[in-house]
Amino acid sequence: MQKITIAVDGYSSCGKSTTAKRVASKLGYSYIDTGAMYRSVTLYFLEHHITLTNDKEVEKALENIDIEFRRNPNDGRNETFLNGLNVEDEIRKLYIADKVSEVSSIAAVRHAMVAQQRRMGKKKGVVMDGRDIGTVVFPDAELKIFMTADPVIRATRRQIELAEKGEMVDLEDILENLKKRDLIDTTRKESPLRKADDAIEVDTSYITFDEQVDAVCLLVDEAVSKAMKEINI
Repeated sequence: MQKITIAVDGYSSCGKSTTAKRVASKLGYSYIDTGAMYRSVTLYFLEHHITLTNDKEVEKALENIDIEFRRNPNDGRNETFLNGLNVEDEIRKLYIADKVSEVSSIAAVRHAMVAQQRRMGKKKGVVMDGRDIGTVVFPDAELKIFMTADPVIRATRRQIELAEKGEMVDLEDILENLKKRDLIDTTRKESPLRKADDAIEVDTSYITFDEQVDAVCLLVDEAVSKAMKEINI
């Protein structure tokens, strides 16, 4: 069976990562959470008090950052490791979310992460989600999906996720954080969040998680069929 590259972009808390993970699992593809990579960089910068406006300091810090994904043998979860340490839970906290858009807007950071992402996905058979996968990382991906949802619904979902981890946060604070991130992500100079011209939009506001996954898998089937036809021409 022909394997393809699947690029999933969109706003935070639209279900990008959870959908991409499930789709990758169903297809037997590799899953790469680019958002976790930027969150990991943010965590490192905060822990080491890196001055974001100091180019040399940022570039030196990036040289000391190693990010990898490992599958948890107990529950099969894909977990993020920063310099050998499991940071999966820490990078999901709100204080990281407050800074990640600012960090990811730095050109040196994006260049370093994009280079890693391209190496990870060069063999195809990969599902990668983020903000600029279909526009910058893999502009030739056979399938590009752009996910969106109503901001209040996104904030509510995020609040539930945090509550499940024991972190109680006011809905208005989360909504404000999402609006701030959306503004930075869509207006930054380096690789802004935007829908690729050939991306298919999926609005997850009023559909279930299973419906999201089914919709994407149907699009994958269509993209694979198209790719196979092009090979046989």
